[in-house]
Amino acid sequence: MKLSFKPYDLQLKHVFTIASNSRTTTPVILVEIKYEGVVGYGEASMPPYLGESHITAADFLSKINLEQFATPFLLDDILTYLDGLADGNYAAKAAVDIALHDLVGKLTGQPWYKLWGLNPEKAPHTSFTIGMDRPEVVRQKVIEADPYTILKVKLGGVNDMEMIETIRSVTDKPLCVDVNQGWNDKYQALDLIHWLKEKGIAFVEQPMSKKRLDDNAWLTENSPLPIIADEAVQTVNDVLPLNGVYSGINIKLMKCGGMRAAHKMIILARCLNMKVMIGCMTATSCTISAASQLSPMVDWADLDGNLLISNDPFKGVTIVNGKVILNDKPGIGIEKL
Repeated sequence: MKLSFKPYDLQLKHVFTIASNSRTTTPVILVEIKYEGVVGYGEASMPPYLGESHITAADFLSKINLEQFATPFLLDDILTYLDGLADGNYAAKAAVDIALHDLVGKLTGQPWYKLWGLNPEKAPHTSFTIGMDRPEVVRQKVIEADPYTILKVKLGGVNDMEMIETIRSVTDKPLCVDVNQGWNDKYQALDLIHWLKEKGIAFVEQPMSKKRLDDNAWLTENSPLPIIADEAVQTVNDVLPLNGVYSGINIKLMKCGGMRAAHKMIILARCLNMKVMIGCMTATSCTISAASQLSPMVDWADLDGNLLISNDPFKGVTIVNGKVILNDKPGIGIEKL
């Protein structure tokens, strides 16, 4: 097996604004693993707040020697080896994990949702993200998102109620909200959640700082809506301590280290009777298609990262009337354009 990689910058269609920052690009590294003439594709998407970059990912990937493994089917051995190379670097590890899964799927001639025994009809509808912006821009974004049946709204600024009222002036579609740790007072947060419930919101993602475990647990206990952990959860080791603190977890391949880790997290969360969402960063269809292989296992999907960019080098899973449609292409279900 031979691994190669190159840096790439994703160009966002709109300025993307959350509670803590705004950006117009996202750095990624595209990975290829070749074995007996077959190529598996992977990707590391690295929004700045994760602390990874082209430099850190390239440094980690340069340390990897896959030639010591006789076959890519030794997934457990290879990915355990990766974990031991360095702490962190989860996006870079995810890139290799995705490429290996793509490669193994291609060698078997099957997509991963079939190898996992999952029913593609159970893939959920994906939400489409509306970032914080001026009312006229928000209305335009909602109109552009017409094909999607669920909208995810970024909150945590000074105009949260205005954001929701603006969207409700255009559509009555189900909404979910992602606060990105933007609320500071648990009592005000609970009041706002009650108001959000009246506005047809389905759940609230990461309302307060991940460091405030007691406040988040109190909010979960008293909230009329499910409270979902995002920034508070990264790897499988984080799941059990959050049981009772949140109603569920949002799993992202770039945060946990890839498809194998995400699969473990879903199974553990289900054992704890927690809700599960599979999410994403802004990314190409490589990452989105990889995450989509797991989507029949979850309650909610937020897999729109490839829809927010203008320079996707891959073609993969599609969204039809808002629903994730898994194809029969082997591996993670993509082709390079």
